[in-house]
Amino acid sequence: MVQQIDPPVLPRTTPKRPSSPNRPGAVLAVSVGLIAVFVLWAAVSPTSLGDTMTTTMNRVAGSMGWSYLVVPLLCIGLLVYLSLSRYGDIRLGSNTSRPEYSTRAWLAMILSAVMGIGLISYGVAEPVSHFLAPPHALAEPETMQAAVRALQFSYFDWGPHAWAVFGVFGLAIGYSTHRKNRPGLVSPMLRPVLGRLVDGWFGKAIDVFAIIATLFGTTTSLGLGASQINEGMSRVFGLPVGLPVQIVIIAVITVLFTLSALSGVHRGIRYISEITMGLSVVLAIYVFLAGPTSFVSNLFFRSVGQYANEFFATSLITPSTADDLQWMQWWTYFMMAWWLSWGAFVGVFLAKISKGRTLRQFVAGVLGVPSLVFFAWFTIFGGTAIKMDMDGAGIGEATTANVNSAFFAMLEQLPLAQVTAVVTVVLVALFFISGADANTYVLSMLSSKGSLTPSRPVLTLWGVLTGTCAVLLLVVGGLAALQQAAMLSALPFTLIVALLGISLVKEMRQDPEFKLLRHAKLAELPAAQGRAEREESGS
Repeated sequence: MVQQIDPPVLPRTTPKRPSSPNRPGAVLAVSVGLIAVFVLWAAVSPTSLGDTMTTTMNRVAGSMGWSYLVVPLLCIGLLVYLSLSRYGDIRLGSNTSRPEYSTRAWLAMILSAVMGIGLISYGVAEPVSHFLAPPHALAEPETMQAAVRALQFSYFDWGPHAWAVFGVFGLAIGYSTHRKNRPGLVSPMLRPVLGRLVDGWFGKAIDVFAIIATLFGTTTSLGLGASQINEGMSRVFGLPVGLPVQIVIIAVITVLFTLSALSGVHRGIRYISEITMGLSVVLAIYVFLAGPTSFVSNLFFRSVGQYANEFFATSLITPSTADDLQWMQWWTYFMMAWWLSWGAFVGVFLAKISKGRTLRQFVAGVLGVPSLVFFAWFTIFGGTAIKMDMDGAGIGEATTANVNSAFFAMLEQLPLAQVTAVVTVVLVALFFISGADANTYVLSMLSSKGSLTPSRPVLTLWGVLTGTCAVLLLVVGGLAALQQAAMLSALPFTLIVALLGISLVKEMRQDPEFKLLRHAKLAELPAAQGRAEREESGS
């Protein structure tokens, strides 16, 4: 009789649930913790925070300020080289990938979601400020040469130097995400330089830096936007100008851009961006035709010529006196640091919307077109205001008294002032929403392990934190505190963007499109060999 043997009883195990790829991890926890400490400090002792930020910023500007100039210039060189080289045909994606958005929609999202508020906040204020006090005393104040210098340095602050920083981040992250199928984070792109360090705490620290810099870079824009909306509503509806009103504006806009972010890029950001671009073009054409058209046209060509002629000298100019250093902190250093602090945010956003585009198309759309658009915008609005001030309209006095009033003071000198003021307020609000909308999406993506579809709770969390930090920085020290936060958070990115550039070049050289040909002799290539044989037979 055969004895039946029962099968062994195995312990029952519960299968492990696969971890969600977009589930927040340590990066979110550490980022929110550090931001909570900052919020608590600002709430308990705003004076102490303001003094600490001012002291630290003065030290950084005096010892490391030059790095804010060198890095953007190197970014321009890198992008120009890559676009003109054989790598220009590489696509951000597979070789068969094609763009998801039309060129018009793509450019509209780039322009409005990236630096839209700056067009209003600084479009008149910066050129007029430089006209009244020319940078580095390079011209006599309130002269034609001062007007040219004013536009030259406005181009410097808002032109290729800014967009090149965004371009390097965007290209590196887009290549890493779409062509290498890596998470949408900054740290994985640094693997060619840092190796396995990006897999541990060091890589997570880089992503935390990216989140904090992005947050403070964006809160600067939110503070500027709230001030502009407040000023416009004061002129149109008679509302008081002050911090309480600006806090209410930030609260309302925070709700709107958070809801827009929850709706996704395809609907929220895209449609808002296209509307803002349409309104911007209409307003610019109106001011150009209704204002001093001939003066503005001539000023444009003179200023572009001056900018091109002194490109490298302007790009590397450093302060020579204590007063010059203070001026640099308020203008050039702040602007370059602002772009660096925005680098990760803009880079991730550009990567998201640029899948399928070639590297050459990307550089043209991110470096070339926006620079020309900003040149034209600053010339039209800034040049018109300068001519009005030359004619005694008092635009300079209004700008000196309150930079937020400069744009509206210029519009008041033209017909249909009430209509254009309303259009401007709507523009600022839409720029405000689209920029903060994109920021919320990117912060959520960076804190969700690079997922392109972050969860709704995370999106909501970052929307609320962005609005809260903008309010607290305004309370602590107004625009100066916003600027200092952006500059300090950008300092680590002077190194990170340099490493990104090196990593990008290494990745390009190893791209499968070219890897097999790097060591090939010309005679070994079939096409070249065929041509050589035909030439020999013909001779």
